Amino acid sequence: MNKELYSTAEAAKILRISRVAVFQKIQSGVIQAVKVGRNYVIEKDHLLELVGETLGEDRKQDIEMVVNKAMDEYGDALRKLGRE
Repeated sequence: MNKELYSTAEAAKILRISRVAVFQKIQSGVIQAVKVGRNYVIEKDHLLELVGETLGEDRKQDIEMVVNKAMDEYGDALRKLGRE
């Protein structure tokens, strides 16, 4: 089954947290959800990002910044190790 939207109950199972925890994360803005009637739905892409299967743009930028810092500080040593 290839779904694009997940209910809070489905998200709770996927994230391995309680449904109450999902609602708390929605209220605090950690989980982006859309209210449909009385229920919330969570987009597949956002849920995958939360699970860690994909990286959000913010996470990609954080990783790139750390890699650049490491290259600035240890680039010569890493290049020498790469030749050995």
